[in-house]
Amino acid sequence: MSAERMDDTLIDVPRGLTNVAVTETAISQVRGHQGYYQYRDRSAIDVAQTATFEQAWQLLVHGRPPEGEALRQFAATTQHNHHGLVREVTQAVTTASTAGSLDAMSGLKAALPLIAQELGMQPLYDLDDQRRRENADVLIALTSDLLASFHRISKDDDAGAPASGDGLVDRYLHRITGAAPDAACERALTSYLVAAMEHGFNASTFTARVIASTGADLASCLAGALGSLTGPLHGGAPSRALDALDQAESAEGGVEGWLRAEISAGHRIMGFGHPVYRTVDPRSQMLKQIVTDLGGPRVQAALEFEQAAQQVLTELKPGRALHTNLEFYASVLMERCGIPPEMFTATFAVGRVVGWTAHILEQARDSKIIRPSARFTGPEIEL
Repeated sequence: MSAERMDDTLIDVPRGLTNVAVTETAISQVRGHQGYYQYRDRSAIDVAQTATFEQAWQLLVHGRPPEGEALRQFAATTQHNHHGLVREVTQAVTTASTAGSLDAMSGLKAALPLIAQELGMQPLYDLDDQRRRENADVLIALTSDLLASFHRISKDDDAGAPASGDGLVDRYLHRITGAAPDAACERALTSYLVAAMEHGFNASTFTARVIASTGADLASCLAGALGSLTGPLHGGAPSRALDALDQAESAEGGVEGWLRAEISAGHRIMGFGHPVYRTVDPRSQMLKQIVTDLGGPRVQAALEFEQAAQQVLTELKPGRALHTNLEFYASVLMERCGIPPEMFTATFAVGRVVGWTAHILEQARDSKIIRPSARFTGPEIEL
């Protein structure tokens, strides 16, 4: 059992801190049994379907979405003036790698603290709220550029200034695919990234808040969150969901046979189930409609896979609410928009970095360090 120390008394809590409220937040709320979540005072799905990336960013980090001229001005500020620094840091980090190659997520984890140091970003403890928000906006804007730069380097392509575009999503998609995106894909990816920006006290968000509670600099908080995100049980599963589709389609027993074999072997079906939702994941419902509208050869296979998986899971795991989660149709959407599988988790991070920074800023206003205890199970030494 996990435990929290109060003086010399340990209070047992559920494994994984399930259903334990560790603090208060005004950023988001997830109602798992109702299949609903919100960003501040708005339905998150409504925001994902209607807002730009920059509007959702402002809502979560600054508490209000900009409109009209304010939106245009804010979008312009995301086209930062650090292109030369980004190029130097990405190339330096890549050169320092002894593996001969570096994936975008590993590169970003190494690059963010270096960028912050070069820009003179101080620990959160030493900054007022305004400076913290300024640092947050810079690092959010730089994240997509850094990820795209590492991707281009891995392809032996130019890692220089970002492609021109009206917004962050347009520029990111342009650099990843090498071509200006069509409006449908740009809107689809925007909806996905906004829906993925924030989702309560998930593992990476909690990691970021723990580090923020020490007063560390914002880049260090983000690097820790990124490390958590790479785990297959958290944000590292979108490409695995696509792998499952490929394996099932080519299996001798067909999709149903493959599913039965995987579940009987105790393997998890990636893209299904969620630790919070006990009904349909509203993000998955939204993305399912988006990819259906986009069309493409993968969509029908995904729809048939979902139907078969629901039937087999209901039969073999009765009483378990195992529906598709965000990652299942996100993989189909990203593939349809030209994003390669190795950039799926990195693309998720382009959105989630907004939620992380919002939580980091909120945590930084609390002077209490997060310091739980554990119940010792080793041999006791008599004093």
